[in-house]
Amino acid sequence: MFSTPTDDIQDFLDRHPEIDSFDLLISDLNGVIRGKRISRDNLAKAYSSGIALPASVFALDINGNTIEETGLGLATGDGDRLCRPIPDSLMPVPWLRGGRHGQLLMTMVEPDESPFFADPRQVLTQALKRLTAMGLTPVVALELEFYLVDRTRTSSGAIQPPCSPRSGERATQSQLYSIQELDEYADFLDDIQSAARIQDLPLDTALKECAPGQFEINLVHCDDALRACDSAVLLKRLIKGVALTHGFEATFMAKPYGLEAGNGTHVHISLLNEAGNNVFSDTEGDAMGTPTLHHATAGLLELMPASMAICAPNLNSFRRFQPGLYVPMAPTWGYDNRSVALRIPSGPNGARRIEHRVAGADANPYLLLATLLAGIEHGIQQRLAPPAPVTGNAYDQFPPSLTNSWQQALDLLEANEVLGEALGRDFIHVFVANRRAERAQAMQVVSQLEYDWYLRHV
Repeated sequence: MFSTPTDDIQDFLDRHPEIDSFDLLISDLNGVIRGKRISRDNLAKAYSSGIALPASVFALDINGNTIEETGLGLATGDGDRLCRPIPDSLMPVPWLRGGRHGQLLMTMVEPDESPFFADPRQVLTQALKRLTAMGLTPVVALELEFYLVDRTRTSSGAIQPPCSPRSGERATQSQLYSIQELDEYADFLDDIQSAARIQDLPLDTALKECAPGQFEINLVHCDDALRACDSAVLLKRLIKGVALTHGFEATFMAKPYGLEAGNGTHVHISLLNEAGNNVFSDTEGDAMGTPTLHHATAGLLELMPASMAICAPNLNSFRRFQPGLYVPMAPTWGYDNRSVALRIPSGPNGARRIEHRVAGADANPYLLLATLLAGIEHGIQQRLAPPAPVTGNAYDQFPPSLTNSWQQALDLLEANEVLGEALGRDFIHVFVANRRAERAQAMQVVSQLEYDWYLRHV
């Protein structure tokens, strides 16, 4: 699984004599990239022997502090586990140190080389094995929204949109799908495309999203779900790195501005059978799709309330769920309808798929996809039937019912037997303990708004 021929490693080094160091990367529960930096001379050893990282890397909160309640810290001696390289993930990092840097994606294993249960990538691996046993292969594409932010804050310390590199004017308008806005940031977007080609990240489209300084970049549909999520994790790093070289900051924070649209991660999923046919596509070309499509949709809808802690993993995540800002707040579905949680896009019958529109851009891609695949598996296995598809504006027809409470979301996840079985009870314990501890820390902070509203008036 993890072997890479020595000749391939040496070939990479021969083709890139300028690279003198490498980052060995692993994604934690929050999707934050952790790892180690090594010299060029140690790359072969990283392949042959792996690297050691403490299991507690998956106990870290967003601030990098070990959450002991996960059981991965001092209770077990804070011991190391082995991390192995992901094949075909050795790439240059063109935006860093003048191109003299490389990177390699890793995953954590137990001493017997079995998957380490708390590694999000390994959680997804197990979800894929269950679908493979059913003779099914997911085809996946992720869409990532982000904001560019001026590195200079306002006089009050707040963030603000950047000034256009060409006109010098600060963005103040939505300008959804604006080509002129893409032209204004053409050099930045070109550098993203160039770096993505060098790193073999399969980008599809870039577009201007519906708030000042907000953009979306989409990845190509891929029948290797692990690679699709690897690409999403590495694309985030790429966008942030390239943004800094252009004098901006890029953020995938779910809700950077209270009155503007949030950042989402939309996930497109179809399923191929062993013959390579899309099981969501009706052989007669029926745009309504197959019973399998309906079963999968029903499973996703049933597990959506319990999935909220994965789709919205932190305090800021829940600020995204506000009326009028294109965020689903009820478990709904429909055909070619962007007001629902699960959209069945129009297009060729052979490309029939489900678009999941609930998660924020701050969600961990591995955990998000593992959770969605669990819902699809559940719906197909139980032959669930969805309610009637929504026509018209779902926001007007269905009141919000998905929780906007971080605490309740964690309670729902912890209590759900289907997700507990699919993601692993031990993993659920680690994830919930980590998130509850971070929430407890957040509750200790009194915001400026509370002082403004309550200090003098209650």
